[in-house]
Amino acid sequence: MSSVPNLRDRLKELNEIGIALSQPLDINSLLETILEAAKRITNADAGTLYLHENTEKVLRFKILRNDSLNIKMGGVSGEPITYYPIHLYLENGEPNHAMVVSHSALSGETVNIPDAYEAEGYDFSGTQKFDRKTGYRSQSFLAVPMRNHEGEVIGVLQLINAKSREDGSIVPFSVDDQQLLESLASQAAIALTNRRLIEQMQELFESFIKLINTALDDKSEYTGGHCKRVPELTMMLAEAVNRTKVGPLKDFVMTEKDRYELKIAGLLHDCGKITTPVHIVDKATKLHTLLDRIELIDDRFEVLKRDSEIQMLKELLLSAEDVGKEKQAEINRMHLLRIQQLDSDRDFLRFCNIGSEAMSDSDQQRVKRIAAYRYLNPEGREANFLTENEVLNLTIRSGTLTKAEREIINHHIVVTIKMLEALPWPNHLKSVPEYAGGHHERMDGKGYPRGLKREEMSVQARVMGIADIFEALTAKDRPYKSGKTLTESLTILGKFKLNGHIDPDLFDVFIREKVYLDYAQKFLSSEQIDEVDLAKIPGVNL
Repeated sequence: MSSVPNLRDRLKELNEIGIALSQPLDINSLLETILEAAKRITNADAGTLYLHENTEKVLRFKILRNDSLNIKMGGVSGEPITYYPIHLYLENGEPNHAMVVSHSALSGETVNIPDAYEAEGYDFSGTQKFDRKTGYRSQSFLAVPMRNHEGEVIGVLQLINAKSREDGSIVPFSVDDQQLLESLASQAAIALTNRRLIEQMQELFESFIKLINTALDDKSEYTGGHCKRVPELTMMLAEAVNRTKVGPLKDFVMTEKDRYELKIAGLLHDCGKITTPVHIVDKATKLHTLLDRIELIDDRFEVLKRDSEIQMLKELLLSAEDVGKEKQAEINRMHLLRIQQLDSDRDFLRFCNIGSEAMSDSDQQRVKRIAAYRYLNPEGREANFLTENEVLNLTIRSGTLTKAEREIINHHIVVTIKMLEALPWPNHLKSVPEYAGGHHERMDGKGYPRGLKREEMSVQARVMGIADIFEALTAKDRPYKSGKTLTESLTILGKFKLNGHIDPDLFDVFIREKVYLDYAQKFLSSEQIDEVDLAKIPGVNL
């Protein structure tokens, strides 16, 4: 066979390799593709790929192959590499030109050696030691620097023992081999640099996400914890749906791209809370703003008790000569009853200040009766005991937020959607705004901010809705409540299934695949993980 058609075939193969290198591979897969391609087009028995980091003064082994010795190290299919890196500089700071690969990296030149045992000017003592230990015969060497589009040497491809295509004997690497490998090394360096840039941009992007969540965490440790747990629960449930083989969701499948997209959406689902005032996000009690104003009300009760005591003493003084002991005792008794009533009212308002799931009408009316008490304020003017704002807060029926404050909290999802939709998402992340922006929607269309119904939402957005609710129910780090038990949380979640709040099919997967238990074992305290009787949980299909 003549050399021209052979060279044509090899150029065709090189072109095919170039196409393969342009595919979206991870770094280890890409390195393996590069070295295997280099061995194939030169028909080499062995090879090593070294990489050089700009901040380091060494070449690090990244992938090593030797067909005769059946050695596979590095890459995605090999054992970990335990060899020490090649130093580019000696201890005295001089460049290390004694090693073939270090010389190639430092000089940017190709080194082609027909026989290492006859070559001069390079240190092959390590190679010879390897040969004696393994019985191998390292003969021909070809080291080519990998230079990227900016002219930087980012690594070295070194091949060992070219094999004759006719009889398989070890021969020197030809000029054609050298030119082909130099071309491949150039393509590989650019492909590798591009892949590194993509990964660096991805790392930078994820770091910005972490920066946002760190800011949320610094602003509110409760929100920060929520932003860490919801993505994990989201992925737990999504993976459970992905592996389910029964029911309406049996055809749902996620690729690695889909997983990454959902992960990013989970991390960003509450990014809009960065604009929510912290005194609302962390409102632990109904009267809390920058401080818990219940203490101001405590002071007013002390004023009323003092006034009652003064009034008692005045009455006793005025009636000391005209009234007998029985009248004086009555005055004392009425004063004590007043003090008892004030203490009872104070304790009651303290109780009301703690958020509950459903404040009764009678308790709301009692707050309003107490509000009508009169006292002298610090300016010396008579005023109602409670301000309108205090009455408004103390009569909150559920939780600790007023209607206006809840609207401010709810607005965070509008901000989240606005922030996310403003970003130029690449195709593989284009659904992030929809996934993240749908976690407060309801299946019956009564959610917010867009009032979407189930059929208008992706499975991923519906998954995130359940994750957000269950995390909130079980969270034990909220300032306004303690974390609920598994039974309590699943009971509420089951009722949400029945009333059209959450996706019923996803709830079934959540129960059937025991996602709740996997999550509980990772994030809940032992006191919260009670024995769940699924037969008593609303909406469970056993």
